[in-house]
Amino acid sequence: MNRSIVGRHFELTEPIKDYIYGSLDSLEKYNLEIISSTVIISGDIKNGKKGFSVEFIVNLKGKHTVVITQKDKDVYAATDLAIERVKKNLRRHSDKIKDHKHISLKELGSEAEAVLEQTNNGDEEPEIVPMDLELHKPMDFDEVIGLLRTENNQQFHVFNDHDGVMRVMYKRADGKFGLY
Repeated sequence: MNRSIVGRHFELTEPIKDYIYGSLDSLEKYNLEIISSTVIISGDIKNGKKGFSVEFIVNLKGKHTVVITQKDKDVYAATDLAIERVKKNLRRHSDKIKDHKHISLKELGSEAEAVLEQTNNGDEEPEIVPMDLELHKPMDFDEVIGLLRTENNQQFHVFNDHDGVMRVMYKRADGKFGLY
């Protein structure tokens, strides 16, 4: 992990650098691939009061970046608050990665047997045939029923329900209408 500490309008002393490096070392426990971390400490004087702003920028593998800015009257207090917020962010990111599990077809059980057999049967790729949709606007229920009664083949139509939900209606082989 590349680490850097920058002081703006503030003189960095060795105890402050050691304290921040120790804080950055504690981020390794989350087992995330941290590429770089940058800490920017700024000295602020507003309305005659002296304060400090500490900004942590942690770059993770996979284009994930954690940026935390904390202001306080004391450099150490601002650093402590900022590092706790960084740890919380990294812990959430780590949990999100751990909870994301990949499930194979074999683990799905009997429901996936047909899919598993189909994938194992041949080296042919499935043929995907594009359909040309003639509907340009959602249709209401009566329009779809009228259109399906005049059609001889089994055809799907999409219409907008009263609740604003898109629905699919089709003509079944027995002449009745199905609704998704």
